[in-house]
Amino acid sequence: MAFGTQLAALPSVLRRDPRCVAAMARRDIGALFALAHHEAGISYNRIGEACGIRAERVSQIARGNGEVSSLPVLERIADGLGIPGADLGLASRPWEAGVPTTPPIDRGDGDDPMKRRDVMRGALAAGLAGTGLAAVTSTRTDIDAALAADHTQPDLDHWQSTAERYGYGYHGRAPSDVLSSLLEDVEEMKPLLFRAQSDRSRTQLCHVTGQMAGMVAIVLHDLGEHREAHRWFATAGRAAKQSGDQLLHAWVLGREAMVPLNYGAPAAAAKLADQARHLAGNGPSSAAALAAAVASRAYAMDGYRDKALAAVSDVERLADLLTPQQRADTWFGYPVQKHHVHMSQALTHLGETARAYETQAAALELSRAPSLMTRALIAIDEACCRLHDGDRAQAAHITAQAYGSLPASYRNGLTRIRALAVFQRLPADTIHLDDLADLLGVAA
Repeated sequence: MAFGTQLAALPSVLRRDPRCVAAMARRDIGALFALAHHEAGISYNRIGEACGIRAERVSQIARGNGEVSSLPVLERIADGLGIPGADLGLASRPWEAGVPTTPPIDRGDGDDPMKRRDVMRGALAAGLAGTGLAAVTSTRTDIDAALAADHTQPDLDHWQSTAERYGYGYHGRAPSDVLSSLLEDVEEMKPLLFRAQSDRSRTQLCHVTGQMAGMVAIVLHDLGEHREAHRWFATAGRAAKQSGDQLLHAWVLGREAMVPLNYGAPAAAAKLADQARHLAGNGPSSAAALAAAVASRAYAMDGYRDKALAAVSDVERLADLLTPQQRADTWFGYPVQKHHVHMSQALTHLGETARAYETQAAALELSRAPSLMTRALIAIDEACCRLHDGDRAQAAHITAQAYGSLPASYRNGLTRIRALAVFQRLPADTIHLDDLADLLGVAA
């Protein structure tokens, strides 16, 4: 029997618990320690003694304040908790074949080579009949496990190109179809996050994960699932932060700010946009331009005219300095057309309708075939300007025409919210209001 299993073996019923099985599969040692403590009643002291880790460190890991990735430490944990090697993606442990293991050493946060040498000398001095043979066996199994481990790096080029492909947007596909495809690829990529990799590969993988999760969030936002969109943006933000790419993190926050912006919480949107602007810095980048554009819209909606106009000036300055790559017409870029769409919104809310009409016309002229959603949203912006200028009938007509021209799969989420916002501002006796009410499925 293993030395560790005499102290803190997980009960077999707990090892079969789905939570425990999942934690072992992803090498979530914090979850394992927490389950051992809370479900099996094993003290942190006993876990620490069995696994050769300080009890305070065990407690920290169980609370999520630390990770374990070192192969020797994982093996000590497998021995200490009586977990077969295969359950943690390791080679079979010696005790699984009846070979005793070396008593664990309290190594704190990692291995102490001097202590290991002293223990090894002491064990061998006692002869090979007992702990000496176990020490020899332990060293050999460490090498076998390292040789057997899958050190193949993930095909990151494939996933980087996949993220780039999705970045070009809907391209005529319904948002629900794009979401389905995105989620299928994210599911396929997900296991890579649980594999041991080089620091460089891990950084690249986190970067791609941030992009993919951010795009899932964008589509969820467009479909009207704003709460789930926030959750995916939070995941994208964590991945971006781990990748160390501040501009990606700023992009995530800038995109996330559009959720409260479009769902009636401009103050929350301004806060997120300002966080994104801080991360992006003052230099020209697509993330900085996006953040400033969203801030201009949020401040305009919330009635902060001076702040909104300052943000408009800032984004116009940045837009002029962007490189062709930064202006790319993707979800990660800040294309000129997107700039005009944002400015249309900001200027409309500021009552600067003459300038807003100009930006709307420019946005439509920049592309022979703007996306269905983009064309509809620009038209609804024009309707808002018409309403501001007192032309209620035209506002209702333009909104009904724009919303009604969309396929059924597009008449939800953001487009519906924007069309409904125009409808709710129109008096009941407005010409064409009945047409818009019928399309929205509401009473005129």
